[in-house]
Amino acid sequence: VGIPYLRAKAQDYFESIGGGMSSELLGDLEGAQPRATPQTFKQRWQRLFKTLYPILNVVFELWLASYNIAYLFDKSPFYRPWFKWMGLDLRRAVPPQQKVVPPKQAYASLRDRLLSTLSSSPRLFLDSLKVLLPLSIFFIKFLEWWYSPSSPARALSAAPKGPSIPPPRLLLPHPRGGLPVDPTSYGICPICQQPIANATVLPTGYAFCYRCIHPEIEARGRCPVTLHPVKLWELRKIMV
Repeated sequence: VGIPYLRAKAQDYFESIGGGMSSELLGDLEGAQPRATPQTFKQRWQRLFKTLYPILNVVFELWLASYNIAYLFDKSPFYRPWFKWMGLDLRRAVPPQQKVVPPKQAYASLRDRLLSTLSSSPRLFLDSLKVLLPLSIFFIKFLEWWYSPSSPARALSAAPKGPSIPPPRLLLPHPRGGLPVDPTSYGICPICQQPIANATVLPTGYAFCYRCIHPEIEARGRCPVTLHPVKLWELRKIMV
């Protein structure tokens, strides 16, 4: 129970700090550098976690897969490493002795023929499970991976049909401490004062370059114009 709980919490923390985001979103602007900010211990920990978590997650999945494969091919009695630590040996129960069914002179249907064959030779059914069970477990694990947060299913899925989502309501700039914004300068990033590249909008309604706003939110956790608190997962890429 504890290991899946810790993995879920680690995945949520990885996504909350912007992990798994493609480097292509950072854009290809030359000379558009974000404002330099001092590195705190929290920021260094987040960068280290975003670097090491994918590697550790892949190693852990391969470790579990090796136990699953060894268990399916009767190379190990344990299909999870913690079962081995606890000494919990899982085995298939021996089927109960079948009653002798007197042969029938005629069969009413194909179903009766199939049931009679299975009852007269139960080993045929048990041998088929050696192939069906690994295939079914592989299929279930494949579905679990396909619908996981890190799978490509989200990227390949089509956009939902329906009415377009309206843009967020534009909040007023903060009178003290907020960046000044010219309402007539459309398409200009308030931070670098250059045309916006890889436009990213905040819940406050203002759009910025992704390379400018990402380190700003990561360091200060607020909109630079309205000073309203903003989280990394609230950044929204504008697809035009």
